[in-house]
Amino acid sequence: MPQTDSASDSVRTTPATPATSPTGSIPTPRAWAVVLTACAGQFLVVLDVSVVNVALPSMRTDLGLSALGLQWVLNAYAIAFAGFMLLGGRASDLYGRKAMFLLGLGLFTAASVAGGLAQEGWQLVAARAAQGLGAAVLSPATLTLITAAVPAGAARTRAIGTWTAVGAAGGAAGGFVGGVLVDLLSWRWVLLINVPVGVLVLAGALVWLRESRTRGVRRRLDLPGAVLVTAGLATLAYGIVQTEEAGWTAPATLVTLLGGLALLGVFVVVEARTAEPLMRLDIFRTRAVSAANVAILLCGSSSFSMWFFMTTYAQSVLAYTPLQAGLALVPSSLAVVLGSKAAPHLMPAVGARNLAVIGALVGAAGFAWQSTLTADGTFLGTILGPGILMMAGLGLATTPLAALATSSAAPSDAGLVSGLVNTSRTMGGALGLAVLSTIAAAAAPAVTSAAADPSSLVPGYAMAFRVATGVLVGAAVLMLLWLPKPARTVVGRG
Repeated sequence: MPQTDSASDSVRTTPATPATSPTGSIPTPRAWAVVLTACAGQFLVVLDVSVVNVALPSMRTDLGLSALGLQWVLNAYAIAFAGFMLLGGRASDLYGRKAMFLLGLGLFTAASVAGGLAQEGWQLVAARAAQGLGAAVLSPATLTLITAAVPAGAARTRAIGTWTAVGAAGGAAGGFVGGVLVDLLSWRWVLLINVPVGVLVLAGALVWLRESRTRGVRRRLDLPGAVLVTAGLATLAYGIVQTEEAGWTAPATLVTLLGGLALLGVFVVVEARTAEPLMRLDIFRTRAVSAANVAILLCGSSSFSMWFFMTTYAQSVLAYTPLQAGLALVPSSLAVVLGSKAAPHLMPAVGARNLAVIGALVGAAGFAWQSTLTADGTFLGTILGPGILMMAGLGLATTPLAALATSSAAPSDAGLVSGLVNTSRTMGGALGLAVLSTIAAAAAPAVTSAAADPSSLVPGYAMAFRVATGVLVGAAVLMLLWLPKPARTVVGRG
């Protein structure tokens, strides 16, 4: 009998029966309606990771934000999103996927109103953090609803590919959507646009979604664990961001970084001793879960930063308007969608592990090309070509990684693993942006201000893209060595 790699040998409970056809293998139209609704929710929360990028200059002028404040407009959302996502994933298992979907989307929509009406910088940052909390409750439920509605096999792989493509498209479309709204209306509409869309998705969720949860488990959430992991990640990210001004060896920086690591260490100790932990540590004994999540974190650290640097480069160095910058990144947006949608069709022939490695290497080639950008770069050579390679590669890599992680988990851990996948991707993005922004600032020549000499940004951005190239190459090597090899098919007699 072939060996299996499981997180635990204990008896698992199962969620509600998937909405499948009588054959048990073909999803019903209602199941695909669930996929559509879940993907719409995922599109919204990922869109808001990047939609504010092109609006940052307008926000700075209107609200008087500092450079550090601008980074926290992005990081407040990403850190709250990533830090509370494990809690959101476990809550969806215990209290119901539909209930958490509705609660998360409601909070996300209300926070979008608050952010769009903000009159002070701190109000905007607080609203973004509240948005991130709503997204953390909503996002894990989206993937779990899909895996519960669509039976395992090729159909589920296609559904996960759709979910991945829609999520990637949300992040990629942020520049275009933000550019249109800032040019035609104002920066406030990059947040207020969520309100009518959120209401429509809420209506669809009420009609199409059916409640499901893990049965036979006590309904208790590990709030201390959630607070510790969020505080640890936030403190660590803040320490990295501070290095841009204070340097890596400054006492304030070292205290903050060590404090973040200490909080994460306490989180691990608490989870090991808690009867009902937020994140069971033994889930990492599943090789596919642990390896796939590390790889997703590394890929996310590159892709999230790519959109920030490219939109800033297009506007500040090449003098594009917000709308022009958004339009310039549309081909990259399409590339990540096509890569994500092509992945399920390539996985049977190539293998999930091999496809993830190939995707990471293709993305690395794009980042290496992008690192050659200049102050007088052309659209074809410094935006279109490298952008397509970067995002197509990351689209090819993310779908098989998500499929490997979720298919290796027990049904009762579906929400937890979904939350872990999203946490890895989003936290990788937040930490990646903090680290690469610091590297870019350190590599840039000393000038009075970037506004006085926009070309001064180029050397720093080029260095950031070179570092991202190395990260993706390292991710490819890690996947090749750590991800489980494809199982050989054994045909038994009789």
